[in-house]
Amino acid sequence: MRRRELARRGNADDGRTTIKRSDGIRPADLDDNELRKELQSLYRTREDTFLNGTDQALEEHTRRMFQLEEEYLRRFPREAEPAAQRTRLGARSHHAPPGTKKQPQRSTTNPRR
Repeated sequence: MRRRELARRGNADDGRTTIKRSDGIRPADLDDNELRKELQSLYRTREDTFLNGTDQALEEHTRRMFQLEEEYLRRFPREAEPAAQRTRLGARSHHAPPGTKKQPQRSTTNPRR
């Protein structure tokens, strides 16, 4: 992921220093490989940002993730479709014929079930 560029500049009105944040490269301007890499990087850092980041960091992370996901869905709509087995209709169409019902998995924590 390309690093955010931060520029410090003085505010002539009150003399305080403010930080200007760059929003990074627009998702539409990334090529397909860069878009995938950006998403992978965000997914890899999500838990750390959620658990250890500031509210602002989490908001920025979420905002960028949504932007990139929206662009990914725009470019690759078929890749983002759910697998047939993960939908209600798909799961029902792959059921076992009558009389061949599978046994439910036994609990690993309570052997009597």
